[in-house]
Amino acid sequence: MNLRDQLLPVGRDLVINSIIGGRALPRALRSRSLRRLGMDIDPSASICADVFFGGRQLTVGPQTLINYGCFFDLGAATTIGARCSLGYQVMVLTCTHEPGSADARAGTAVARPVVIEDGCWIGARATILPGVTVGRGCVVAAGSVVTTSCEPHGLYAGAPARRVRDLT
Repeated sequence: MNLRDQLLPVGRDLVINSIIGGRALPRALRSRSLRRLGMDIDPSASICADVFFGGRQLTVGPQTLINYGCFFDLGAATTIGARCSLGYQVMVLTCTHEPGSADARAGTAVARPVVIEDGCWIGARATILPGVTVGRGCVVAAGSVVTTSCEPHGLYAGAPARRVRDLT
């Protein structure tokens, strides 16, 4: 790996995750700056400070709130619909590994997109794993780990998250 390839993530972290993501920058400027860097963020969306962005493959719909301390690895596309709320320190992961051999269980790296459809509420410290779609109008309880896709209009809780009731 050459020096340029090694410095790219450092530059990204410095610009996106330290300066733009810092507490000194107002939310409106943060969203505008992220749009200028190639992220598809609706002007009415609100992104709080201390959010980590591992890339630029992010789409955020209108009137969506991304709260303090969320984490997006963005190895594949992440799409968040309109009127969603992500609680404190939610993790949205698109990268994982296939199971490897006994000598190295973390095998080949893979990336799978994540979709959070319109009107969802993802509770604080919930984790959304690669390849998951959280259906329209879902609530994911705080601390839950979503390993499979969620059908619309349900309350999901636990590790792994299971549908615990229907929402009307």
